[in-house]
Amino acid sequence: MKLLWKLAAPVIMAMIYSTAHGAEVQVAVAANFTGPMEKITPAFEKATGHKAIVAYGTVGKFYAQIKNGAPFEVLVSADESTPRRLEEDGLAIDTSRITYAIGKLVLWSMKPDLVDGQGEILKQGNFKYLAVANPKLAVYGAAAVEVMDKMGVHASLEPKLVLGESITQTYQFVATGNADLGFVALSQIYKDKKYAAGSYWIVPAELYPQLKQDAVLLKRGDNNPAARALLDYLKSDLAKEIIRSFGYTL
Repeated sequence: MKLLWKLAAPVIMAMIYSTAHGAEVQVAVAANFTGPMEKITPAFEKATGHKAIVAYGTVGKFYAQIKNGAPFEVLVSADESTPRRLEEDGLAIDTSRITYAIGKLVLWSMKPDLVDGQGEILKQGNFKYLAVANPKLAVYGAAAVEVMDKMGVHASLEPKLVLGESITQTYQFVATGNADLGFVALSQIYKDKKYAAGSYWIVPAELYPQLKQDAVLLKRGDNNPAARALLDYLKSDLAKEIIRSFGYTL
């Protein structure tokens, strides 16, 4: 009996230590979800004992990095197509994908009277620079291009476009005044039922494809309890409350 305890004790103690201290999960998060994730992360860590190491960026870059072996274990994407592509590539767990939010696109300016309630400013062109996230990398940037195409203003506005590497940089262009206005995520200018200073137009949903945002467990996180716990936590009531507070729908 004593011999069995001596043999089993290190394993049992390791299990106790792991449970007490939790595990770490490497998470790639779409830039538009920065605000909610900054609130969700500490709540998740407090509730589970696990720790989330979060990187923010464009989905296009994350896809390339994951394909090239980046050590991410969960992708919290800005779309549904990238998680599906990763499943097809054999880099994500097929049954793990969840829709955690529906995003909204908004045209925003720091100038109080610049953006009207119908987006007519885009047709008038009475501004110097319009910021848009790089449509090749950022889902919200691709949505912005779709809006301009449907409004018939893309060609005329092309000389005025300033491309941000991500939706975060696009927001910064407008917030600092380097661009007169820009297409950003509603979550960047809306929090706890309050809008940021300036003027805005919430783009009608029919002008761009639905921004259905999915999260998925990557193959690297298959055996990591923290990775699975994070996906579960995104479905919790508290996480949903936080997500809604930034203007997303579920």
